[in-house]
Amino acid sequence: MILIKQADVYAPQYLGVKDVLVCGGRIEAVEDSIEPNLPSCKVIDGKGKKLIPGIIDPHVHITGGGGEGSFHTQVPPVSLSELLNGGVTTVVGLLGTDGISRSVENLVAKTKALCEEGITAYACTGSYGYPSTTLTGDIRKDLMFVKEIIGVKLAISDHRAPNVTVDELIRLASDARVSGMLSGKCGMLVLHMGNADSALSLVREALDKTTIPVKIFHPTHVTRAPKLLQEAFDFAKQGGYIDMTCGTERRKRTAEYIMQAKEQGVPLNRITMSSDGMGSWSKYDQEGNLIQIGYSAVDTIYQELKAMVQDYKMPLEEALCFMTSNTAHALEIFPKKGCIRAGSDADLLLLEGDLSLDSVIANGNIMMENHSLLKKGTYDK
Repeated sequence: MILIKQADVYAPQYLGVKDVLVCGGRIEAVEDSIEPNLPSCKVIDGKGKKLIPGIIDPHVHITGGGGEGSFHTQVPPVSLSELLNGGVTTVVGLLGTDGISRSVENLVAKTKALCEEGITAYACTGSYGYPSTTLTGDIRKDLMFVKEIIGVKLAISDHRAPNVTVDELIRLASDARVSGMLSGKCGMLVLHMGNADSALSLVREALDKTTIPVKIFHPTHVTRAPKLLQEAFDFAKQGGYIDMTCGTERRKRTAEYIMQAKEQGVPLNRITMSSDGMGSWSKYDQEGNLIQIGYSAVDTIYQELKAMVQDYKMPLEEALCFMTSNTAHALEIFPKKGCIRAGSDADLLLLEGDLSLDSVIANGNIMMENHSLLKKGTYDK
């Protein structure tokens, strides 16, 4: 049992100074004042600090991404310590360009490992390619029978994409939709978006030809080209979710794209943020030759949160939504995740006044306290 006393609580909406009681991995109560009645209850002083929901990162290459520059450019798997230092308490793992040497079997195994180490982890079957690489040979069975798998991934409008037809896209989205319904999951189709001029045209055509709900399509990396971004804004106005990648090399910070969306009347509750952590970024010359490669850190959402509040003067409760409640709604795990309320999972971050990370609680367990990690992955140094 954990009692956090007199913290400024952002749920993500601001609730004021509250006591928060955690018991059995869940939030038991959020009250003006709660007195500990058991000697075993650990009391954390939250005075002068901010208590927020744990960050949900919907796009991390947990088994490592990369490989576009041959075998030596494969990125290593993510560690528990890296995620915790970025305030991430829930993560969705997926594959990238390499669906050949990287397998869904390995992805699910790493997902299970992260859960065993103390955070919440989900996965998407598939990769860039089509037909989708799977665990069972069928994305429908992957979604139906593998509890960790909540969706499928595909790349479009990218020079590494499989260039599917609209009918193939419809079939994949339909399979994700139905198997998600049958298994009680969101059944999303995560779309890695490249910067080709085709942008979201294939998705628009699929929506025009069918009655597949717009919420099934989850385009990510939508800020990487002006045309794509504008089409993504229009897509969000239709009710779809769009995902902005933090920390990538570009001219603007994610906060500026958020402000641009706000100016255009885009519903902000349809925007999520992700890190693309452990995924490679690459640059190519005009002939398509690789000239530079690196990979993204998993703390970029947290860093973006600080930038939005400190540099762009966005209210904390507004900035938080893009990495907590919005994402939880998109993944259909709200209010289990993404908020601070009685009955929700106890995934909590305690921040200092300067937004530095003081403590991390995941599933009711203290993983970091007083800026020091108490829990590391099995092989973390």
